[in-house]
Amino acid sequence: MQVPTNLISLTTKMILRTQPVTHQYLQQWKQQAQNIPNPEFRKQALISISTKAFHCEGGALYGLLARDQYKEAIKFIVAYQTISDYLDNLCDRSTSLNPDDFRALHESMLHALTPDAPLSSYYRFRQDQEDGGYLAALVTTCQEVLRALPDYEIAAPALRQLVSVYVDLQVHKHVKTDERLPRLKAWFDQHREGLPAMSWYEFAASSGSTLGIFCTVAYLFNPPASAELIAKIKKAYFPWVQGLHILLDYFIDQEEDRKGLDLNFCSYYPDDNILAQRLSYFYQQAQLSVSGLPDSSFHHLINRGLLSIYLADDKVSQQKNIRKVSRKLLRLGGIETIVFYLHCRIYRRLTD
Repeated sequence: MQVPTNLISLTTKMILRTQPVTHQYLQQWKQQAQNIPNPEFRKQALISISTKAFHCEGGALYGLLARDQYKEAIKFIVAYQTISDYLDNLCDRSTSLNPDDFRALHESMLHALTPDAPLSSYYRFRQDQEDGGYLAALVTTCQEVLRALPDYEIAAPALRQLVSVYVDLQVHKHVKTDERLPRLKAWFDQHREGLPAMSWYEFAASSGSTLGIFCTVAYLFNPPASAELIAKIKKAYFPWVQGLHILLDYFIDQEEDRKGLDLNFCSYYPDDNILAQRLSYFYQQAQLSVSGLPDSSFHHLINRGLLSIYLADDKVSQQKNIRKVSRKLLRLGGIETIVFYLHCRIYRRLTD
């Protein structure tokens, strides 16, 4: 199977291949979540699947890089993203605000990327610990897929680095409100050396995406992999593609987060003009950085798709202050971005 190189082929494969497989796996996890004995764990698992399915749908596009083995790649992507979304819900609604608890929960994401890792008691800092084996099943599903990849160990160090900063972010951003900024800024200072010029909140955003992990794993289905390729993927996706991804996510959630008094990285930009400039810069760097990857046309499409998918959200039209920035970004992506944006708008209306 060929990797799509234009909007028509990408959309066709999304509708006919990746989405049906994604929904099949999500339905299986939904059925397992319904059997979780603890009512709060069950509630958050089911909510994460019902409200964040689009995370899996988008991530599953990377399964196309695995070509004929796309179903196995999507199996991993759906399981791994489901862990991420479930834990995000648990931490967002936690009453403990205990960083040790958040780190223990997210230990599962590191284990999911370590095929020979024994499972832990991920809920060990919580009074309630019984999830009916739900989180363990998600972890072992990821491990089983990765165990079958002959070149996995070549990619393992880079994947661990990506998940390590992801886990750190989840810990720091979910603690007590007055501890968040000091922790996030100190964490950024530890990683500042070797990074391109950016703010602490841009580094945090770049750490909060799973796209680099999905891209790397998908390429491992077509051996032989090389350390050079893995390094190129990591450099392209972190910080640029991942930063673009999460900054757009926060961009459209600004009003919602303001009302909920939730952390939003886009709120730290001095004004909307600088926000527009930096989002534009992340997009340009993302496009430039993926140019040296195999299947570069596909990666360029993904970056345009990120603009389209997020800016097509109804939240944009409901926030007057970000509509102008949104229009600038759409023009930056060119005609394919605008066409994909219109497609996303129509798709949202048909599926709402």
